[in-house]
Amino acid sequence: MNHSSYLLAIALVAAAACSPDARGDSALPGDAAMPLVERGDEPPVALNAVSPVAYPAALARERIDGVVLLRLYADSTGRLVADSTRVAESSGYPALDSAALAGAAQLRFAPALRRGTPVATAFLQPVHFRHPPEQP
Repeated sequence: MNHSSYLLAIALVAAAACSPDARGDSALPGDAAMPLVERGDEPPVALNAVSPVAYPAALARERIDGVVLLRLYADSTGRLVADSTRVAESSGYPALDSAALAGAAQLRFAPALRRGTPVATAFLQPVHFRHPPEQP
């Protein structure tokens, strides 16, 4: 995995993995320092350890950054519904938009919860494309 893919993976996991608990603190799943809190109403939570979205090589070489906002629909098991993914907000670069759409099919989520019960839901997922800073 190159550095750009690593940064993208971190952005996806960080954006979706942290959720506030009842006290307003943030906790990562399985964080031993935080007490277990029953999940109530929550959006889907990203489960991918590594982002399946590939940064287009030509745009990475040109140091072009962008954010694509995807509209996804997950069923009550957290699986994305085939052909439901759409670009809600373009990055302004068709290649970045296409890369986000292509990688979205491999994204995995824990289901959304309503009053603690898994439910199907539509939600927005940002995909960040950032090149690493220049090395001196």
